[in-house]
Amino acid sequence: MIKYFDETTEETLAKLEETQKNFWNISRVTGEFLYTLVKSANCKNVLEIGTSNGYSGIWLGKALKETQGHLTTIEFWEKRFVIARENFKICGVDDLITIVQGSACDILRELPQDFEIDLAFVDANKKEYIDYFELIHPHLKVGGFIACDNVLSHKEKTQTFINAINRNPDYENVVLNLPAGLSLGRKIR
Repeated sequence: MIKYFDETTEETLAKLEETQKNFWNISRVTGEFLYTLVKSANCKNVLEIGTSNGYSGIWLGKALKETQGHLTTIEFWEKRFVIARENFKICGVDDLITIVQGSACDILRELPQDFEIDLAFVDANKKEYIDYFELIHPHLKVGGFIACDNVLSHKEKTQTFINAINRNPDYENVVLNLPAGLSLGRKIR
């Protein structure tokens, strides 16, 4: 296993990986992919839907440290919100992360009109992926990405979203065979 970060961060990630199933976290390889994507695309403004205990946010935050960007992450459950905030602090990324607690759809509806997104990472209520997509679309920059986890493991719940993004002429989309399946859509116009 490649070590990307300082010892404290790697230890924290390892502990979170032990509770992956309890907190519905992404796999390490998906975290590595998102980390690389943020850096290679030089993303500055990242939105995450589904903070959980902060595992994916740590990967995104570490990449954003290098691009001098910012992560806004949304979590419905207060308990997870509190755990994530502590994990972000331990890993030294809390200074560039804004955590918002509440319903993702409600929060997305209230985003300022000029809120721009380079990458949206979605890993929350699978049946709402289509709603998230429609609410993120006006804020996603041309050339930006929307990455959605669990599109293979929860295919029946995410199929409406997959059909919509595949039919939308503003997007190119591919489903990557990462654990659980990751849809990666790029806004082309």
